Amino acid sequence: MSLADLYPSKKTLLISFIFFCIACPLFAQNNIFDQKPEVKLRYYRDVRDTTVKRRFGRAVAELGIAEITPWIFDRYVANKDYARINWKSVSHNLSPGNWEFDNDPFQTNQFGHPYHGSLFYSAFRSNGFSFWQSVPATMAGSYLWETFAETQPPSPNDFINTSFGGIVLGEMTFRLSSRIVNNRQRGFKRQASEVAGLIINPMRGLNRILDGTWGKVYGNSTERDSSKIGAEFDLGGRIFNSQSVSPFEHGRFGWFARARLLYGVPNEGFRKPFSNISITAEVGRDDSSTVNVISVYGSLTGWDISKVDQDKMENLVILSANYDYIRNQAFFYGAQSVKFNLMSQLKLTQNVIISGSLGAGPILLAAVPDQYTYNSRNYDYGPGFAVNGGGTIKLLNKLSYSANYRGGWMVTVDGNKSHYFLHTFSNEVSYMFIKGLSIAAESGYFRLEGNYHDYPDVNKKYPYLRISTRYSIGNL
Repeated sequence: MSLADLYPSKKTLLISFIFFCIACPLFAQNNIFDQKPEVKLRYYRDVRDTTVKRRFGRAVAELGIAEITPWIFDRYVANKDYARINWKSVSHNLSPGNWEFDNDPFQTNQFGHPYHGSLFYSAFRSNGFSFWQSVPATMAGSYLWETFAETQPPSPNDFINTSFGGIVLGEMTFRLSSRIVNNRQRGFKRQASEVAGLIINPMRGLNRILDGTWGKVYGNSTERDSSKIGAEFDLGGRIFNSQSVSPFEHGRFGWFARARLLYGVPNEGFRKPFSNISITAEVGRDDSSTVNVISVYGSLTGWDISKVDQDKMENLVILSANYDYIRNQAFFYGAQSVKFNLMSQLKLTQNVIISGSLGAGPILLAAVPDQYTYNSRNYDYGPGFAVNGGGTIKLLNKLSYSANYRGGWMVTVDGNKSHYFLHTFSNEVSYMFIKGLSIAAESGYFRLEGNYHDYPDVNKKYPYLRISTRYSIGNL
């Protein structure tokens, strides 16, 4: 099963990254990287689109458009065999016993399908439905595509990637597009924000046009999302290799750029889905792929378990949905998971703040490279378990040091009989020499261990060292 002709290519992903960097200043109002820990806002105003009224008929119609448009392209423009559906293929696909994993390219399955699912999700979310009300629509859209839009058998990996990934990317883009557009603005800035919102979430932009609210000036009231936004951008050089445990031994050098966006803060509105979102995107030169990392974290709900003075110490437990896409010279990896996260912050003095986090939870489905190839596919599929931990210490709100570990175990359910361990570690020191500008140095590694039943084990390494200039923004 493949929609590679329609889904975003590497070039498109790079353009999206550049657009992301340009668009952030449009809506970054409060720099939460410098957020004072003593600020405790416990109240939450729900995010609502300008289409407050629920429009079920229009939502269904737009979901249908998201289904039929790529099928028309595949069938009549790309002239793909798998798009030549008929009653026999539909009857075959309706049988649950005919589902099987497919062998589409990694990028199609791990990014293309989640993006397609985000359109199903947004068809309902941008028509007045809540987060949880939009979830079934994403699953229904995925099932309809798998069953009726292709002659190939439905695949469980596509259903999971499209449904779960579509929900994560869909709510993320809905929140960001809602935050970008301010109905009180006028002129070029307003039009630029409308276009940015349309690109980030096409369904929501389409509905603003249909509702006649595009460019219209009126009071925001509860329609305005006032969640805190912060962003930081790194540009610099890195040295890396995949042949040694040291990045300097036969290492390669190239530039890299990274953007990180934080929406909301963990201790605000944590009962509401996606009140806190973290997005990281990284691109670089002299690697196997221009786009190296796309990572999305979204909170689903949370609990405050603080037992002492919250002005000094705070502890939260957050349930999160996570989407990860990694591609570097050593290996590639894509997964979707759910985790319980313990987040703590200790304020020793006004100028010394320590924060830390621990997380663990199931990996719903992961795609991990298999150099021995299975069914014409160079990666295996399977569930697993993920863990993470890390901490940061800040001094004088200028100097900071952080260390983080993320690991995972996966067992193959479709591929060569095997199981995998993924380890990533990083530690960074940064110093802000003037407000908003810092210099940062980071070292770390990615490591993937593949243990096979019928083949020799494989150990992939990717150590690196990065030096960059960092720009943080939070105010228009």
